[in-house]
Amino acid sequence: MLIIVRHGQTDANARGVLLGRADPALDKTGRTQASSVAAALSPLRRDTRIISSPLRRARETAAIIAREGEVEIDERWIELDYGSFEGTPVVDVPEATWARWRSDADFAPGGGESLRALGRRVCDSCDELIADAVRRDVIVVTHVSPVKAATAWALGVGDDVTWRMYVAPGSVTRVAPRAWGRVLTSFNETPWSSV
Repeated sequence: MLIIVRHGQTDANARGVLLGRADPALDKTGRTQASSVAAALSPLRRDTRIISSPLRRARETAAIIAREGEVEIDERWIELDYGSFEGTPVVDVPEATWARWRSDADFAPGGGESLRALGRRVCDSCDELIADAVRRDVIVVTHVSPVKAATAWALGVGDDVTWRMYVAPGSVTRVAPRAWGRVLTSFNETPWSSV
């Protein structure tokens, strides 16, 4: 099984700002969410492979899930680069910018990264990992935009569909490898919501 986890909440997430390459730690709620995800994914088999984005919030979540186990870092799972909009409250992004972003997967805001570029790097990693996921669980701890890109990959749809997805902090998405391809078996599970 390929299991894709969005990191737990940070203060910036809670404040509703675009959080791309900035590197804050998890907040108290985020640590609780990560612990709930770890419990939901437990017990991990010895051969479970855990991969993380290089950003701190993902690495902290992965460490909580892995407990004492090894965590690999893969740059392809880093969050979208929001360029000049990094740290901007979502409500302060001009409507014209949102309209362009939603209509053009190649749009890169102010020196940032396009959804298509992010989708390519995430899909490349997914294509590699799905073969390993036949033999063992592979857990990837990442961010909202890569989770959406991986979900689009699992469904075989374009990058533009990611605008129609909501991915909660500390959520779990599962993709099962099958002989005929891949199957999205769950999306946006929130094990902490019952805590």
